[in-house]
Amino acid sequence: MNVEVCDGIDWVGHVDWSIRDFHGYQTDRGSSYNAYLVRDEKVALIDAVKAPYAGELLDNIKLLVDLDKVDYVVCNHAEPDHSGGLPAVMRECVNAILLCNEKCKKALSQHFDTSMWKFQVVSDGETLSLGNKTLSFMDTPLVHWPESMFTFIPEDKILFSMDAFGQHYATAGRFDDQEPLEVIMAEAKTYFANIVMLYSKPIQRALDRTKDHDIEIIAPSHGIIWRSHIATILKAYQEWVQLKPQPKVLVIYDTMWKSTELMAEAIVDGVIDSGADVRMFNVRANNMTVMATDILDASAVAFGSPTLNMTLMPQMAAILTYLTGLKPAGKDSFAFGSYGWSSGGTKAVEEYLVKMKMNVVREPINAQFVPTPDVIAECRAAGADLGRRALDKMVDSE
Repeated sequence: MNVEVCDGIDWVGHVDWSIRDFHGYQTDRGSSYNAYLVRDEKVALIDAVKAPYAGELLDNIKLLVDLDKVDYVVCNHAEPDHSGGLPAVMRECVNAILLCNEKCKKALSQHFDTSMWKFQVVSDGETLSLGNKTLSFMDTPLVHWPESMFTFIPEDKILFSMDAFGQHYATAGRFDDQEPLEVIMAEAKTYFANIVMLYSKPIQRALDRTKDHDIEIIAPSHGIIWRSHIATILKAYQEWVQLKPQPKVLVIYDTMWKSTELMAEAIVDGVIDSGADVRMFNVRANNMTVMATDILDASAVAFGSPTLNMTLMPQMAAILTYLTGLKPAGKDSFAFGSYGWSSGGTKAVEEYLVKMKMNVVREPINAQFVPTPDVIAECRAAGADLGRRALDKMVDSE
């Protein structure tokens, strides 16, 4: 199924309704792999699809032009969910020249046998005329990989933004005004938090560069195409790249015999006392994708783990390892937890917090076996302190 994006440009990708895991990212609403065909005096395919769906991509192209009429294939990003279909595309589109930057050419050659491909390396700021439309290339390193780039067509004011502004979201409609905006924005936030949060500075640089472009359509590689709510997604990205905090505290914990859970509940009560928002997550009852999304705009996070074999619980280690890769730095935090005959769990948690460059605001709170009333009171006071800090950050940012 093809969908016209604007005159001479069609979506020719694949909607993946059934995918629920994207290398650890929980995709409850599926995803899509967006590719776009530009028809002018010359024909260009912008991006491909995941390898299993290359046949569908080629069928979609053939509904519009013969495959031997495709002059160019643009690869904005070499990750296999976009480039996996390229071997089939380059084999069937016999006259096509693959356009990419030098780093992308190297990455593609490490993924595939490209010995028979015809490459044309393009540089940042370079343009290529298709006739009445012009492809303009913009290097955007680390938005998402080092070889990433955007492609812009100024005549149609359309930005092909690769992974930026995307969502893992399978939809019947292709555009942001055909689906509920609150759902789209929730999926865009989840995507940002779990895929590109650690690349906030490079994304900020890319956002700054796009200010010089008159953009009316943003066509990402996943999810819906933006045409009616561009200001909304740009504003959200400006906040997300700054990890702009809300007056929100998260309490994330694991528990063995409910002792650490009692401590977590007391911390939550303290946050409520302060007037800040609070959310509590048991790591074995919640998915890492959801927790990482909430961390994006949280001001503070308390992490709790019992001691198991002189270290932290494995499920807590999993979420902390996941977050360490995403780098949600600068958030107020502390560790808490119970122990039995030997301690070590909270120390191991705190080591993760330091590695993430979180702002550790106090020593860990420990309870041997069952927390005493004094420990519960300490937890409640520590929660209230996190809540006040969260509220103070909001005042400072206003």
